[in-house]
Amino acid sequence: MGPKASMGRLARWWHANAPTRESMEENRFIAPVAHRVLEPSLWRFTRRSVPRGVALGLLVGIFLLIPGVQIAGAALLALPFRANIPIAAAMTFLSNPATTPLFLMASVYIGNWLLGRSADASGFMALVDKHASIREWCAWLFSEAAPAMLFGLALISIAFAVVGYFLADWFWRHRMGRKWHARKLRIGKAPESSALEEVARV
Repeated sequence: MGPKASMGRLARWWHANAPTRESMEENRFIAPVAHRVLEPSLWRFTRRSVPRGVALGLLVGIFLLIPGVQIAGAALLALPFRANIPIAAAMTFLSNPATTPLFLMASVYIGNWLLGRSADASGFMALVDKHASIREWCAWLFSEAAPAMLFGLALISIAFAVVGYFLADWFWRHRMGRKWHARKLRIGKAPESSALEEVARV
């Protein structure tokens, strides 16, 4: 698959998954601070805000793993860091029904290895599937599985956030560099074209 085809797929994915101002405004978790989340400066794509949005979206999306809360969490965390909110919210989709089991297995493995435990991830998935109450979630947090899984998820989410930040920063600089190079070529060709036109008139 060539670069143009890849960019086309990325653009289609973005349009299908990127949150809109309307969806943010209607999110019940964001409602109390909707006026701040919808601030225009947080929706602009800049060299600083985009990498921050990528990092925060990956951090929240992987660590929380709770549908519906991820987007709100990423948007709220973007406020103090002045990160791009659409990017942060869209990046939470990296954790989805297809990838969540992989993240859970990896986090439990890492947590068990580093903390010396022998937990499994089945309890977490059972709570998610049955939409557990706050009391049930609190009970799970004090179980054998929770410390290993949470520790592993924290490490994985931080690692993805750091890598995502630097990749987004590199991509932004590379993209801007290509644009500036193309602009210089156009500017350089303009005087040459004018000179040729002048000669043709003579």
